[in-house]
Amino acid sequence: MRHRKANRQLRRTSEQRLALLRNLATSLIEQGAIETTEAKAKELRPFVEKLITKARSGTLHARRLAGRHVHKREAADKLFQELGPAFATRPGGYTRILKTGHRKGDGAEMARIELILS
Repeated sequence: MRHRKANRQLRRTSEQRLALLRNLATSLIEQGAIETTEAKAKELRPFVEKLITKARSGTLHARRLAGRHVHKREAADKLFQELGPAFATRPGGYTRILKTGHRKGDGAEMARIELILS
């Protein structure tokens, strides 16, 4: 029974799911936008938004907390030096999910998740 289980399983174990979210978050931070399945994008959104909220404070403690999930130094630096100050006045809602249709191979719903930098 899945009573009160909030997140999607994505057909993975918890360790695989966390690794997937970390890799997707790193790619999103580095590139600004990625295309993935709709379910993965919807799971990625709160994961990344919590990282950006930590980056807004810019403290050493926040950097260490974010470093648990962003393992590439370049991505962590971009998160804290560029994205944190860019979203300093925005009270949340740092990402946008746009549906892009079906994937040709298996018909999966695809979506583009991007950072809102305006």
